[in-house]
Amino acid sequence: MGRPSYSNKTNSLPTAYPWGDLSDQDLLDLRLCDLKIQLNDTWIMGCVRQLNQELDRVGLRVRPHVWLSSEWFSPDGVPGIAIPFYLSHGRLMRLEKKQMLEVEGGSPQKCMKILRHEAGHCIDTAYRLHQRKQWKQFFGSYTTPYPDAYRPDPASHGFVLHLDWWYAQAHPAEDFAETFAVWLTPNSRWRQHYQTWPALRKLEYVDQLMDQIRGTPPKIRSRRQVEPVSQIQTTLRQHYDHKRQRHMDGWPELYDLDLHRLFSNDSKFRGRPTAASFLRQIHPQVRKIVSDWTGSHPYTIDHILRSMIGRCKELRLRLMLPEDHSRVQTMIMVTIKTLHFAQIGHHRIPI
Repeated sequence: MGRPSYSNKTNSLPTAYPWGDLSDQDLLDLRLCDLKIQLNDTWIMGCVRQLNQELDRVGLRVRPHVWLSSEWFSPDGVPGIAIPFYLSHGRLMRLEKKQMLEVEGGSPQKCMKILRHEAGHCIDTAYRLHQRKQWKQFFGSYTTPYPDAYRPDPASHGFVLHLDWWYAQAHPAEDFAETFAVWLTPNSRWRQHYQTWPALRKLEYVDQLMDQIRGTPPKIRSRRQVEPVSQIQTTLRQHYDHKRQRHMDGWPELYDLDLHRLFSNDSKFRGRPTAASFLRQIHPQVRKIVSDWTGSHPYTIDHILRSMIGRCKELRLRLMLPEDHSRVQTMIMVTIKTLHFAQIGHHRIPI
């Protein structure tokens, strides 16, 4: 399965949608239900077929049904997977990229990682696994309230690593889904990779648990679709305003002292470039490097950089160090703030 680009035909439906040629501003004014998009004949269905093949390979009879919604999720009580609407069409993927700076699940490899995670929720739901005593002993109480934010421990070896931001630490249900995803991934060699980690015991338990339910029919077979895109009357503009706000929540305030360590408003630096113009110049590079290194969503890094630029303008700061030195120091500062954000509490993106 090839990697789709945002403009090639693999990401487009054969139907010519009337909104396909609209400007971004006009497209943002449409409601999600007005898009009238479908999953049939999209590249995503190739990923769904691959997921079903992987489930078949390990002898599991659950075949999650899929539908388009506002984001990735698997509802409580429904062994199915909601897929974000933007993955259904290249034009919508390009809009998502502009609005959020990345397309979550926007390649076959990334899509499969999320689908395997969601399949873990589906298996759990279909067989009510979280009601088992041993499940609770390994993962905790499924009924634990979902936190608005969680505080992961990046050094912990008690959880598998699959999705970004140490997502297994968000909630017992996510811990199981992440462990299942690692177990299901072909050629993951989880026994070798986790041989010295306490998380290995969870993987071995999942391996035993799947052996117990292999070939047995699921107890829950609901095919209900929760919040399908056809029923969402929110405009795309409202959707993205809300989504961006979720990523901004929880960021620590920028301290002027931090900026004054890098820049200065002393009159002796009047001939130097402004800190704001310098940050705008290195913005894309810093965003990509810090995002790649920390696993943080690019939008959160973009937000803190834009906040830095705005504050530098207000304080009339200018460079006081050579540009190369200032670039390195800026990356260090943004990285520290990103990691600090992870420590004070990462705001969960529901998947």
